[in-house]
Amino acid sequence: MEILLAALLGYALGSIPFGLLLTRAAGKGDVRKIGSGNIGATNVLRTGNKGLAAATLLLDLAKGFAPVFAAWAIWDDPFAAGFAAIGAVLGHCFPIWLKFRGGKGVATCAGVCFGLALPIGLAYALAWIGMLLIWRISSLAGMVAAIAAPVIAFLTGWIVFVPFLIIIALLILYLHRANIARLLAGEEPRIGAR
Repeated sequence: MEILLAALLGYALGSIPFGLLLTRAAGKGDVRKIGSGNIGATNVLRTGNKGLAAATLLLDLAKGFAPVFAAWAIWDDPFAAGFAAIGAVLGHCFPIWLKFRGGKGVATCAGVCFGLALPIGLAYALAWIGMLLIWRISSLAGMVAAIAAPVIAFLTGWIVFVPFLIIIALLILYLHRANIARLLAGEEPRIGAR
C-alpha cells in the first residue's frame, strides 16, 4: 500500500505544469504553442524570458525532490522512495491535466536524484551542467545525465535505486527520440542559437 501511495504522491506533484502556469501568469501565452511544444524549462527559455525559464527549472526540480523526500520521511523505505521517483517523472511527462502531454523529465529527474541520495543528485547535476557547458545542447546534456544516474547509484552503493533509475533513463531517452535523430543528423539546436 505504501508503494502505491508513494507513486501517487509522486505523480500528483510531478504533474503540476509549472512551465505552462508561469508563462501564462507572465502574459507569455501558452508555452505549448512555441518551440518544441514542451512545458519544460528549455522551451520556456524560447519565450525570451530567462527568469521564467530559471523558475521553471527550479520548480520542476522541486516537484521531483519533494515526493521522494516525503516518501523517505513518511515510510523510511527505499522502495517507496523509488516508486515516488518514478511517479514524479511520469507525472511531469504525462500530466493528466494536459491530456498526458508534458515535458521530457530531465529537470524533474534531477530533483528525484537529489531526493534519492545526495551522491546520485550531485553526479546527475555535474553530468548535466558539464555536458551543457561543453556542447550547449540541452537534450544531449539531459540524456547523458539520465544515463549517468543509475551508473553512479551502482558505484556509490545505492544499488536499490538502480532499477528505478534505469526505467527513468529509458523513459527520458524514449521521449528524446526525435532529438536523437536530429543529433545524429547534426541538426539539433544549441542553446542561444537562432
